[in-house]
Amino acid sequence: MKQHYRLTIWSLFFLITSSGSAFAQRKTITPIDSLITVGYATGSLKTISGSVEKITETQMNKDQITNPLEAIRGRVPGLTIQRGTNGPAALDAVRLRGTTSLTSGNDPLIIVDGVFGDLSMLTSIYPTDIESFTILKDASETAQYGSRGASGVIEITTKKGMSGKTQVSYNGIFGISTVYKNLKMLSADDFRRVASERGISILDKGNNTDFQKEIEQTGLQQNHHIAFYGGSNESSYRVSLGFMDRQGVILNEDMKNFTSNMNMTQKMFDGFLNCELGMFGSIQKNHNLVDLQKTFYSAATFNPTYPNHKDPDSGSWDGITTASQITNPLAWMEVQDHDATSHISTHARLTFNLMDELKLVLFGAYTYNIVENSQYLPTSVWAHGQAYKGTKKMESLLGNMMLTYKKGWKKHYFDALALAELQKETYTGFYTTVTNFNTDKFGYHNLQAGALRPWEGTNSYYEQPHLASFMGRFNYTYADRYSLTMTARTDASSKFGANHKWGFFPSVSAAWVISEEKFMKRLPVIDNLKFRIGYGLAGNQSGIDSYTTLSLVKPNGVIPVGNSAAVSLGDLRNTNPDLKWEVKHTFNTGIDLAMFGNRLLLSANYYNSKTTDMLYLYNVSVPPFTYNTLLANIGSMRNSGLEIAIGITPLKTQDMELNINANITFQQNKLLSLSGMYNGELISAPEYKSLASLDGAGFHGGYNHIVYQVVGQPLGVFYLPRANGLVSDGNGGYTYDIADLNGGGVSLEDGEDRYVAGQAVPKTILGSNLSFRYKRFDISVQINGAFGHKIYNGTSLTYMNMNIFPDYNVMQEAPARNIKDQTATDYWLENGAYVNFDYVTLGWNVPIEKVQKLKKYVRSLRLAFTVNNLATISGYSGLSPMINSSTVNSTLGLDDKRGYPLARTYTLGLSINF
Repeated sequence: MKQHYRLTIWSLFFLITSSGSAFAQRKTITPIDSLITVGYATGSLKTISGSVEKITETQMNKDQITNPLEAIRGRVPGLTIQRGTNGPAALDAVRLRGTTSLTSGNDPLIIVDGVFGDLSMLTSIYPTDIESFTILKDASETAQYGSRGASGVIEITTKKGMSGKTQVSYNGIFGISTVYKNLKMLSADDFRRVASERGISILDKGNNTDFQKEIEQTGLQQNHHIAFYGGSNESSYRVSLGFMDRQGVILNEDMKNFTSNMNMTQKMFDGFLNCELGMFGSIQKNHNLVDLQKTFYSAATFNPTYPNHKDPDSGSWDGITTASQITNPLAWMEVQDHDATSHISTHARLTFNLMDELKLVLFGAYTYNIVENSQYLPTSVWAHGQAYKGTKKMESLLGNMMLTYKKGWKKHYFDALALAELQKETYTGFYTTVTNFNTDKFGYHNLQAGALRPWEGTNSYYEQPHLASFMGRFNYTYADRYSLTMTARTDASSKFGANHKWGFFPSVSAAWVISEEKFMKRLPVIDNLKFRIGYGLAGNQSGIDSYTTLSLVKPNGVIPVGNSAAVSLGDLRNTNPDLKWEVKHTFNTGIDLAMFGNRLLLSANYYNSKTTDMLYLYNVSVPPFTYNTLLANIGSMRNSGLEIAIGITPLKTQDMELNINANITFQQNKLLSLSGMYNGELISAPEYKSLASLDGAGFHGGYNHIVYQVVGQPLGVFYLPRANGLVSDGNGGYTYDIADLNGGGVSLEDGEDRYVAGQAVPKTILGSNLSFRYKRFDISVQINGAFGHKIYNGTSLTYMNMNIFPDYNVMQEAPARNIKDQTATDYWLENGAYVNFDYVTLGWNVPIEKVQKLKKYVRSLRLAFTVNNLATISGYSGLSPMINSSTVNSTLGLDDKRGYPLARTYTLGLSINF
């Protein structure tokens, strides 16, 4: 029977009123009168007309953070940051105002001190080195970055030096991670009992092994960061080194990351020239799980009577020949999957102060990234063994020249800038796979020991895309009351054909600071009230490769030519020389309010965006085409939403302070069209396109598809047969009673007895923070939530099926329920709503002035204790409702035997400033 969940009014009340920042001294929402750098421009947040959020260091999360974006998780309305669940090295999934493209990239642009990058670049930034985040959400602001900013922009500014003598800071974290929840499977005694009661013969090895626990460990955590900084009125410097060492809660899984950051500034020629130099980089080494699903599938369902050691006679792990989908889970612990990533980014900025109003800025950056992956699957999990080695390299050169002019007189102020920019990227890589080893002793260190090189097991590539851009921006403000901003940017991409290389992306926005009107002066409690409105275009081309519009060939096979062998070549795919920019049109309007001396802050935004000329693979006829799909610009999709953020300081005295902050996002998505004309022919995508399916024993016939892409529906809906419940199979077992929806007999085919049963992406997202300070002690709690979506419990569908017993172990409830069916219906579709207590931190700012021996050398000392993943409130019956509910891929909305065990982390932090 399904488990249903309702969030009580009291739970919702608690969520909304439990909010605040990591330190009680600051609100999460930045005061409206703050100065802020938005893209290439600088201005007052009071008069900015676009949708912009700024998070400073004191407003960031202070829990155990591996990826810098975790510092703002739950802090920004419309920004979804889903913590990676694939181990200590997993990257977070990030979406800013939802998914807006089917083929092109949906990740926001990441900018660190002016250097462009993607989410992977963040591993080179130690969180303590970050001074602030600036999030650009609407097209009126992201238009400054043209095609790069189509999915939003997250700007990161790292800390710089300051005038004064050299200072030193140290931050350290020490902690452990432990598993606190596993799947409830039959124990060895229950396994024997159930088999005996049913008269089933089993291979009883005489042991009592919990393989889920056998592959687990207590993960040790340690982070260290040291920084040196100082300077004078003319120059400044800051240098830092960081180290993160995180063991996973699964054996042989860990991550080590070494980071460095350097920033230097120098004023020259009596202030005529300002020079900034910067560099950041990292070396990260990871030991990974090669196959999450196989590992956890095997750990949950492997025969618990088997031993937790190798056979003393054969020296190998015992296997189950009748269970083809799983392998001894301890054998998976011997798999080697190691990767090493080296990254370095350097940049320089020269600012020439030509006049008081006129500046010339030259900026250049170089980025180099290399990823080396090595893998070996021993004979215990792969017949005859398999080794793999591969390398990926990326180099980027970025240069721009910007001229800015600012002028103010009386009540008038305007600024303008012109920009020219060029970027060249180079991507190279190769990999090779070797099989048929007669020993596992070499691992991946001796590829020549493998006797077989599979066809297409070796590959290499080279790409070099270019992007040229020009941009102009004009802003006018009158009496700090009315503001108008216009931006026009044009990009040329080498990825498109000659007739479509250039794209033009303008935007316009306006703001009215109502609180500056004379009639508002009668309301002294209102510090600031501003209305904003804007519209703009953004292009997208990040999801296609560099040579999509060109005719490419690929190896087809090996053929004899005389007495030699030769590789034959054929078309790689259909070529479309008419590909052009995918374009997103965005309208945004909002209001900002500050009252009672900034003790009450409120911000609300409504956005509506439509993506047109959407790049996607459409069905075409063969002939005239070589293949049956073609990448073309035809489809469209709409996203809309309402974002509300509130910050309150109800208590503020010298000894005590309470801050309450909360944000809520209501979001909608609809796939509008996937058909249109191309060269006089109507082409379209499949009416029902499977996005996510179940895998494992018991699935057959293609009826394991769960999450679909359907025109007229939100992207990622559950399209399933309806189960009216369970029905007896006549032999004491039960099967799913599938409804005949169209009256023509039950059929599981797409378009037959299936219906749209819900969506995988939440309709509502909540983030909230509570902080309280009493003298030198403080406590902070972060609470996040998601609502309005569903989760398919594929784990229960599989593990509650008694047909797989005894080849596979089953859940403790399975024998009593006695379901003997594994048909994917809506029976195991559950409410995905949850409220998660992300962390709680207790801090103490040690009174250094009272310790005579310390105060001479130590400026400040802080101790903090943090518990991560404290608790989750949900009616979902699986391990955790916090699965992938944002990224459109093969795991969207599915809990399918990939469940990384739930872990809780306890850390002790130490911060010292000398």
